[in-house]
Amino acid sequence: MHPHAKTMVRPVLALLLVLAAAITIILVLPQGTAGVWSLAIGMGALIAALVWFVTPFLRWRTTTYEVTTRRLRLREGIISRSGRDFPLNRISDVSFSQGLLDRMFGCGRLIVESPGEAGQLVLREIPDVRRVQAVLFELVGEEEARAGRVGQLGDGT
Repeated sequence: MHPHAKTMVRPVLALLLVLAAAITIILVLPQGTAGVWSLAIGMGALIAALVWFVTPFLRWRTTTYEVTTRRLRLREGIISRSGRDFPLNRISDVSFSQGLLDRMFGCGRLIVESPGEAGQLVLREIPDVRRVQAVLFELVGEEEARAGRVGQLGDGT
């Protein structure tokens, strides 16, 4: 899965603001100088759109979260890629948090904890975070039962 589309609210607003400002400035320009200035304003708007919209869009589309029966994977990066894997048998706690806006959009932060060096993994803007947390918690329980480590997450399973 990808982060929730809520991630793109600010970039879309920035794009709309850049477009509105560029159009307004072009319409206000005096008739005799509109050609050269319109081109300069258009180029400035294009650069601003690339920085404030296209880059966040690519970052959003190239970030993936994957839950398998054995591990949780995070992959991110536009040009160069990086990743982090959490084996389910190393996860000690799975929790989530949602602010008011997150609840309205149906997303939130998933916090996955693991003892040792790996520490904590915070995944932001997870769609349907409560369901993902429940599924991940269940998979961790199944992995522990498979490994013979029953009851580690404190739920008695």
